[in-house]
Parts: sequence; C-alpha cells; structure tokens
Amino acid sequence: MISTDIKDWTHIFSGFKHRFARDSDIVNLFSAIKFTILEYSSLENLLLSKIDTSDENVLSALCFMVSEMEKNSVSRFGHLVPSPEKGSACKRLLLYLKWMIRKDDVDPGGWNLDPSKLVVPLDTHMYYITSKLGFTNRKSADLKTALEVTDVFKKISPNDPTKYDFALTRLGIKNELDRDEFINHIDGLTGK
Repeated sequence: MISTDIKDWTHIFSGFKHRFARDSDIVNLFSAIKFTILEYSSLENLLLSKIDTSDENVLSALCFMVSEMEKNSVSRFGHLVPSPEKGSACKRLLLYLKWMIRKDDVDPGGWNLDPSKLVVPLDTHMYYITSKLGFTNRKSADLKTALEVTDVFKKISPNDPTKYDFALTRLGIKNELDRDEFINHIDGLTGK
C-alpha cells in the first residue's frame, strides 16, 4: 500500500461503487492512510501518540487520527471515516479498532492498546438489541448512545466492554436467528 501511487489506485478503483462509496472516496481514503502511515509509521503509533492512560476511552485519540488522515488526504472522504467530534456513532471506525485491539476467536488483535478503552460499534442491530435490553432509552444510534451502551457493558466486562458485539449483532444480521425470541428469553430470565 505504501509503495502504490495514487494514479494506480485511481486506475484500480475506476468505476467502483458500493452503496455510498465511490471510486474517488476509496482513493482519497487510501491516500490519507498512506501519508498518515508515512508520517507515524503506523495507525497504531498515531493512536498511541495521543491516547493517555487517564482517558476513559479512545475517542480523543480517534478524533486526532481522523484529523491527521484528513490533513493527509488529497480530498474529503469523511463519510467513510467520520470524526467522533461530529457526534456520529463511527461504527466502521470503532469496529476496525475492535478488530485491531481485541484478540480472540473473532477479533485478530495485534495492536498494543487497552481494550477497556474501546467503545461499542453501534449499528442498527446492536442499537435494537441494547434498546430492547434496556441499556439505553435514547432514540438515535449516535455517539452518545454508543457511549451509554458501552457504560452498561463496562459494568458487565470492565476490561473488555466490546466483547459481546459480535454475538449480539448476529441476532440482527442472521435471518435464521430470532432476536425477539432472544429478548423475550432474556426478559424471562430477568423477570421483566
């Protein structure tokens, strides 16, 4: 990736389209990653340079990472990697961090950051499940909701609040699983 030229990416991704992402978005994102890695040696080093042991979570370092990537970009790619400071739940970015930091049968890990600082990657599936479980009463799946849900998971697993993300989001993703049956089962266990 580091040795690939922007012109090559432009050629490789010419005509690419997936949902809201276009070829130019991917090229801009890759160029931002490339120049950020050239400056910091890795995205992990960039985060490590800004995260403090007293930080409750990784969000301030994440804001810095996004601003550095934007600084190193040829053009905007914001909808692919939004900044937490704008209130977005930043699902893709937080999911990426979960993959890179946690190490188990689901997440490959490898980065030397504390998993207790992770924030739950909140998508529509996790939002539905956590709302039904009473983890949040908020009406939108934004960053405030992700932080609220993370706080509940920190009571269950303080050292690894994103540990249940994969299992719970599967309930919404896999059609053969009945998430409402799961919620009713949990409600029965808790006496709701």
